[in-house]
Amino acid sequence: MSTRVLVVDDILPNVKLLEAKLLAEYYDVVTAQSGEEALKKIIDSNPDIVLLDVMMPGMDGFEVCRRIKDNPQTAHIPVVMVTALTDTEDRVRGLESGADDFLSKPVNDTALMARVRSLVRLKMTVDEWQTRENTASQLGVVDTNTSVMAQPVDQARVVVVEDMSFESNKIRDTLARDRDVVEIAETGVKAIQIINQMDVELIIVSLNLKNEDGLRLCSHLRSIEKTRALPIVMLGNEDDLPRIAHGLEIGAHDYLLRPIDRNELLARVRTQIRRKRFQDRLRMNYELSLSMALTDSLTGLYNRRYFEVHLQKVIQNAQAAKKNFGLVYMDIDHFKSINDTHGHAVGDDILKGFAARIKDSLRSFDLVARLGGEEFVAILPDVTPDVAYFVAERLRRTIADKPFDTSAGALNVTSSFGGVVVDENGLMGVTQQDILKRADAQLYKAKHDGRNNVHFEDKGRLDPDDFKFEGRKFLS
Repeated sequence: MSTRVLVVDDILPNVKLLEAKLLAEYYDVVTAQSGEEALKKIIDSNPDIVLLDVMMPGMDGFEVCRRIKDNPQTAHIPVVMVTALTDTEDRVRGLESGADDFLSKPVNDTALMARVRSLVRLKMTVDEWQTRENTASQLGVVDTNTSVMAQPVDQARVVVVEDMSFESNKIRDTLARDRDVVEIAETGVKAIQIINQMDVELIIVSLNLKNEDGLRLCSHLRSIEKTRALPIVMLGNEDDLPRIAHGLEIGAHDYLLRPIDRNELLARVRTQIRRKRFQDRLRMNYELSLSMALTDSLTGLYNRRYFEVHLQKVIQNAQAAKKNFGLVYMDIDHFKSINDTHGHAVGDDILKGFAARIKDSLRSFDLVARLGGEEFVAILPDVTPDVAYFVAERLRRTIADKPFDTSAGALNVTSSFGGVVVDENGLMGVTQQDILKRADAQLYKAKHDGRNNVHFEDKGRLDPDDFKFEGRKFLS
């Protein structure tokens, strides 16, 4: 299912121009021509991002943004203000009202699309954490009253990678207003040393380092476990915009152009810190829910209790957003024979190894659970049928192509898969029991079709040769 973008502008030609650009990139576009209409469309259409004009009669963009961010139900939706205003004070005002970025007209197409993709990726991650927190709340584990805008922004721990001392000193002095702890590193190596010694919340990276490529450093930070989820703000010149767009594509969160305006720097840093602390809080609540026996003790996966509540939330979210979701039912082939031949300890080794392989092969916002015995299930939110097929066949190969290490030695194991993709036309009236029953029917066909294969509703048995290439980037 494509990303849904709400375009808000009171001038119809501006709306049509942005709409055409976004449609050309295969986005789903919703439009509004006033602040009041925009607030209604946000509730009705549940957009993934809002492109918001500032200068509108009646309710201006600043007020619209403030209302979006004041509502806990919509506060996590990214807002990009698009305007002819170029004054730094206007950019800062937009950021302080909760906007995630502020782009000037005429909009640079490359920068716009990179920013949209970057913010939507972040939203998908927050959406999944919120869904998990809501699941825990429904189970009576946590309270979900806090919004992103309520998070504190002071005393942040920041690493600045900059070899021009006058710039790094300016950044340090500016962030001192919020009593931030700022560590300066002139090289990437030094920055990583600092990061390994302290709990960092934000990294600012210059793209104009004399002796190394700042963009490559951003990419490297994204590949390291400790820094993979940390917000990165790039610092560059006007002519660095193509590289900045590439930086957003590879996972940087924001950027700032020289000469550095102190107020804009502070506003952008606060936005990133606020968002990170909100996501940290969601993750903490999620971890708390795990302590309430919502996971399977052997495999560490979610158990049936959590899965059933979460699936209901996924169904409700899909119905509200009119987006596809998929479900894949999995069963280890001949598992009883493994237990009978090698003993239950070896069976436990297989179950733990199976769970680890499945979990490592899914997207970060997919969910996998053990329903009991050798039965597992994965929920794939916001997925097209082709991607669901690819994911399921990849999971099958992940199990079948490499022996499992057990206390009895290496054992070859296969598994059978049954899948369902519920599209927009099939969302109304669908229930947990219905989805599980339909996926189980496909699993039954897979097992009676020789095992070690994948069957999908409305597709039948998948041909492995159609899904043997790893080129599709469904992981995030």
